[in-house]
Amino acid sequence: MKVVRPVVLSSAKSGSTRVSSSKMPTVSESDSIDRVLERAFAPLHKLALGVAVGLTVALLVFAITVFHVLANPVAIPLALLSQYYYGYETSWRGAFIGLWWGFVSGFAAGWFLAFMRNFAVATWLLFVRAKASLAQTRDFLDHI
Repeated sequence: MKVVRPVVLSSAKSGSTRVSSSKMPTVSESDSIDRVLERAFAPLHKLALGVAVGLTVALLVFAITVFHVLANPVAIPLALLSQYYYGYETSWRGAFIGLWWGFVSGFAAGWFLAFMRNFAVATWLLFVRAKASLAQTRDFLDHI
């Protein structure tokens, strides 16, 4: 947001100055406010968020499986992922199967998250705009 500064205009006389301060935002300032609000409420790109979350989950499942193959800890029963990921097992082959299923499930979760966020923001903006529009026309009948 820009700061509104008073404009000093000099007249023909060398000693007199006139200060003009405007309290209303100018056209360029309202344009910048609109741009800031558009960026703040911009919809998320569903494909991009899906790929980002999918890659993160895939690499996480792969890394945890490789750690379990190499270190063989008994504290976490990682084989329970086979209930969700078809063909998964705690082995090198299962690490790559987990990589695939981790990407698929992460992509679906990220895409759905972006979709729901976009829907919620659009619905909220619809109600806010409708409320503002109704507030502007609230005294309509008083002018008839």
